[in-house]
Amino acid sequence: MTAPASIDSRQVHPGGVFAALPGRRTDGHYHASAALAAGAALVLAARPVPAPAVQVTDVTRALGDLARHVADRLPATVIGITGSNGKTTTKDLATQVLAHHGPVAATDRSFNNELGFPLTVLRATPDTRYLILEMGARGRGHLSYLCGLVTPHVGVVLNVGTAHLGQYPDGQTGIAAAKSELLTGLPSADHGGLAILNADDPLVAAMAPLTPARTRWWSQRPHPNGVYARDVHVTPRGRACFTLHTPEGTAPVTLRLTGRHHVGNALAVAALALGLGLDHHTIADALSAAEPASGGRMQTIVRGDGVTLLHDAYNANPDSMAAALTTLSTMSARRRIAVLGEMADLGDHAAGAHHHLGVLAARAGLDVLITIGTRTAPLIADAADTEHSTLDIIAVPDSQAAHDVLSRILRPDDLVLIKASRAAHLEHLVAALSNR
Repeated sequence: MTAPASIDSRQVHPGGVFAALPGRRTDGHYHASAALAAGAALVLAARPVPAPAVQVTDVTRALGDLARHVADRLPATVIGITGSNGKTTTKDLATQVLAHHGPVAATDRSFNNELGFPLTVLRATPDTRYLILEMGARGRGHLSYLCGLVTPHVGVVLNVGTAHLGQYPDGQTGIAAAKSELLTGLPSADHGGLAILNADDPLVAAMAPLTPARTRWWSQRPHPNGVYARDVHVTPRGRACFTLHTPEGTAPVTLRLTGRHHVGNALAVAALALGLGLDHHTIADALSAAEPASGGRMQTIVRGDGVTLLHDAYNANPDSMAAALTTLSTMSARRRIAVLGEMADLGDHAAGAHHHLGVLAARAGLDVLITIGTRTAPLIADAADTEHSTLDIIAVPDSQAAHDVLSRILRPDDLVLIKASRAAHLEHLVAALSNR
């Protein structure tokens, strides 16, 4: 194998492996010939295919075994990043900062599960200095499984929030236990293990005794032994500026990302980079130069008519919704409009979470609130109306209806936040509005 592996025959790299997996719409085994024609060296398959193949019982597990074999022979420092919010942005920032120290391979977009994890490993080369792996957890044991495939040398735990709360019967306690599996799998401090922890999150801070690795802290408050931020302020465009404080010294940082909540992501990366040997001036300069790298996460789109869209529709949970509304409330605009869809994977917490979201929306200084959906979205609208009866609230059943409303009401210099869980597919709404 001389190229990365692929699970999509349309994205095969010549010389790579094509893993034939069953999908929602089709089965990869049907596309083995197309993968071979595109240059695949062989196919990893669970049944006979018309192509050179290695036949296995479980293609997903075999892909993981292949990644483990490759990782054991790589000289790279492996970095695992987990948390309820901010994993992808932190991974993107870390990729750009650590590139100043050597070649980096990192998770593509948010491919952070049992498929994306090995695919990332198989993109690394012998020259890779840092292998950055975003690690998502859908339940207990998931991170332990991923760490069993590739053992990180460094573990970053950002926070314990409410994402996928419905999948954890014991609530945030269960989420914390799942996230801590990254830390228990790290090497000891004597063998280069390093844990980067959020001192501001009590559930994360409580994980420190669980890891044998050396611990580095980051905080948004002064911390005697950690990395922290002072003099934080947000520009009218929503960009955070702060002074980075480290044990080595201080340096100014101006992020190119939209939203104050990215300060925490930047501090986590600063603590990580310091722990890996970068100096604080290089880190601050690299953070200030880092560009948004993954769409759908407070992505700013300015239309030709002066309307600005904040595309944050890749995913949503109560914590990220609150952060997005806070960002919207701090930005300058003729009118602030929030288009909010429903949040998924909340289980029994869904009704309360959507009601609370409506209250937050009513307090966010909005001019217009548009809710999309027929299940829990009406709870957002009802709560907002109860909290702020004069707020202009428009409830619509789907994104097409939202598009029709927005097409009528948008004017130059309006600022529009569009956010929901990925299941709502509001990226199509963003695309339609952007094309206009």
